[in-house]
Amino acid sequence: MEIRLYLQMLRRGWWIILITALVALVVALALSYVVPPRYEAVSRFIISPKNVRPNSPDLGLWGLDILGNQTITSTYMEVIKSNRIYQDAARAVDLAPEDADKYSYKVQVLENSTVIELRVSGPNSEMTARLANSMGNQAIQFTARLNEFYKMDFLDEATPPEVPESPKPLRDSILAFGIGLVLGGVLAIVRDYLLISLESYRIRFQLDNVTGVYNRRRITKILEDELTDNPDGILSVGIIELSGLSGLEDTLPAVEYQNVLRRATGILQKELRGHDIIGRWDENSFLIILPNTSGSAANRIFKRIYSSLAAPVDLRHLDLSIDLHPLIGGAEYSSNIESEELLEKAAEALGNARKDKTNSIYIWELKNPFWNIEE
Repeated sequence: MEIRLYLQMLRRGWWIILITALVALVVALALSYVVPPRYEAVSRFIISPKNVRPNSPDLGLWGLDILGNQTITSTYMEVIKSNRIYQDAARAVDLAPEDADKYSYKVQVLENSTVIELRVSGPNSEMTARLANSMGNQAIQFTARLNEFYKMDFLDEATPPEVPESPKPLRDSILAFGIGLVLGGVLAIVRDYLLISLESYRIRFQLDNVTGVYNRRRITKILEDELTDNPDGILSVGIIELSGLSGLEDTLPAVEYQNVLRRATGILQKELRGHDIIGRWDENSFLIILPNTSGSAANRIFKRIYSSLAAPVDLRHLDLSIDLHPLIGGAEYSSNIESEELLEKAAEALGNARKDKTNSIYIWELKNPFWNIEE
């Protein structure tokens, strides 16, 4: 499942991957022609015992044994890589002090051997080879004066390289393109995660934390947009108040109070049509928007909602039954009135429902400012 999700992210972000890879390719090619070339020369040296006493074979065996534990080889390697050897070699090849910093070198012992490899790199092909060989000569002379049992000789002398070690346009371009593909893939995945996170935050910002329906700010905006987009359309709104919950916010446990609201929300969602919109209006009321619905059609929907909400809600944990006492105030949109006025008319209708002890549903209509539905 995770792999499939990542593949979908990569498919959606293919253009990011392609652009990143192409940018990396262009940068690599540009650097290949801007960066000065560097050459690398290689010389190798071998360390072996001296035949100081030909009539003493034991000494030769002892010397080979010491060489086998790499102690002597490591010491000779440290001599070659010392700054003293490098400075002496630079003077020997007439390398100016200000140019000496342009060259670098690496020394290593080849695995399972007494062979030391020296690599010198710099901007001049011939000078890299001369410097490598000069460092070897300086190290050979230095160690010959200090040790009578072992000697170091050239195995391979350095020759001026014909092709620069860097940059290599073809190699660098292929490598940069590959890195660009990987980096582009990472960016595509990160982008998708950010979009998902932002979308989740946007959705949460629009929803009520308790009921999961739209909050007041969002459903008000939806109503404004609906009237702006369809100024000549047919639409009704309704404010549904659960008056039986009034005063219970501080009496009931918070969890039980929220459960009652969620159950009421579920009833509303069940009774509404697929294109109807619901949002929480205040502490114990909801606003519903009924697109393409006249006042007479809204009557039937409000009556159905009232009947469903009129049934008592049992709180078994508290051994308590709550009557929601729903009150509904509706308004039919007409004459291009603003959304604020439409909501005010619905609130006025709800106020009439509160005052009337026999009728719980009132709807405002321009032709007949207030009319009610018999219970």
